[in-house]
Amino acid sequence: MAAMVLAATRLLRGSSSWGRSRLRFGTPAYRRFSSGGAYPNIPLSSPLPGVPKPVFATVDGQEKFETKITTLDNGLRVASQNKFGQFCTVGILINSGSRYEAKYLSGIAHFLEKLAFSSTDRFGSKDEILLTLEKHGGICDCQTSRDTTMYAVSADSKGLETVVGLLADVVLHPQLTDEEIEMTRMAVQFELEDLNMRPDPEPLLTEMIHEAAYRENTVGLHRFCPTENIAKINREVLYSYLRNYYTPDRMVLAGVGVEHERLLECARKHLLGAHPAWGSEAAVQVDRSVAQYTGGIAKTEKFAWSGGVVYHVCTHIRSAWLQLERDMSNVSLGPAPFPELTHIMIGLESCSFLEADFIPFAVLNMMMGGGGSFSAGGPGKGMFTRLYLNVLNRHHWMYNATSYHHSYEDTGLLCIHASADPRQVREMVEIITREFVLTAGTVDVVELERAKTQLMSMLMMNLEARPVIFEDVGRQVLATRSRKLPHELCALIRDVKPEDIKRVASKMLRGKPAVAALGDLTDLPTYEHVQAALSSKDGRLPRIYRLFR
Repeated sequence: MAAMVLAATRLLRGSSSWGRSRLRFGTPAYRRFSSGGAYPNIPLSSPLPGVPKPVFATVDGQEKFETKITTLDNGLRVASQNKFGQFCTVGILINSGSRYEAKYLSGIAHFLEKLAFSSTDRFGSKDEILLTLEKHGGICDCQTSRDTTMYAVSADSKGLETVVGLLADVVLHPQLTDEEIEMTRMAVQFELEDLNMRPDPEPLLTEMIHEAAYRENTVGLHRFCPTENIAKINREVLYSYLRNYYTPDRMVLAGVGVEHERLLECARKHLLGAHPAWGSEAAVQVDRSVAQYTGGIAKTEKFAWSGGVVYHVCTHIRSAWLQLERDMSNVSLGPAPFPELTHIMIGLESCSFLEADFIPFAVLNMMMGGGGSFSAGGPGKGMFTRLYLNVLNRHHWMYNATSYHHSYEDTGLLCIHASADPRQVREMVEIITREFVLTAGTVDVVELERAKTQLMSMLMMNLEARPVIFEDVGRQVLATRSRKLPHELCALIRDVKPEDIKRVASKMLRGKPAVAALGDLTDLPTYEHVQAALSSKDGRLPRIYRLFR
């Protein structure tokens, strides 16, 4: 036992030969690698002596970063952005969407999104299309919004001609068989039921706020197909819509990671002089309506079916106001109970993306920021935005406070979405109206610079992805026939001053609000009170005095 103690003591003191060798050889080697002992006095900002000078890649001017645009004889625009890599993203963007359905059955764009990449004149089924794309490592997708329909394919650049030919066939020669339309009806019905059942209310609230702000016109029309129209939409209705809106002058063929001349050659071969499946008659019923930010009063009452339980849904539209009363206490998808919340979204008209004020509004939206009550934090998470600092950090009972900015070619909508317990709805609404009013007040230079830096960071980070570049090129060329490059947008963001934020916010607050509400709305303030709060100096709701409670 004494021998073991003595050995342990020697080991701790380093008196053994193993300890001496460890101290002699191990420690200096560790220090040399950890502290850079080879060059002890050279700062990191200076080059190391004896190291060859690095040679960096260079580009010949700015033209390699520019988006090249050509208009064909039939009016179709071809836009390309070259990008290093083996793969490319190519697609057709069309000036078509739910905002153009005023003269048609609502829900056509929703149907066309589900029917995309189905059977065509050349391909007998969707499986044949997918097998053709798999030969080039490709995938396909179709997305529709309120004002744009986008068909896109990502594949190996060597298969460019196959991809463009496939896109032309999918867009201009869909067969729209009875079987495909029936399958689409089932898919749309399932999506509508899923929309009502999901715990996340953001898609439903976004739909409601647009309906409230632009009642029965343009971007306020239903983006999702109403249940009563599912059985009414057939091939004739779809072809009638396609005849008017799927015309070459309303299309852009965009490609990223391809050479412009090669894309142009493929476009001339497959899209110039093509005869669509619905005939070549000229468009006669194109809707050119401009979005109107509206008011008015409308109330509807209906029942909705979800998960085997019939619950009562009461919808009101009053002077740009829409509320949906629903039981939110039992929406949990698992054994843990989901908290019963009331969701409020308040919006004000901003501007279109074609106006100069679009950039200040984008900075304002970034400055408002916000998010959920739980966040892991870290750089770039927006923890110093106003909705985090002034709302979520000060009011523990708020589950969510997030700013959104929706912008279109003729209008825009800046919204704040908030969630809280139904018993605190009135206080939650007052907090949001107060934050809206404060946007027209003093803007701190530090928070403005932080918002501008974060916006530029998000812009540059997103534009590193090839599909995002494709969508940016296509949407800009479709709307403006040109494209602002990232460095141009960053220059515009840097030029935003505090007085610009104050000016656009003051202009926004002079308009009527749009309100969407979902959940238990017992304590929801009236629309007139919300409007009065936004018109006041402090954003507070008018006081209510009651004799009996």
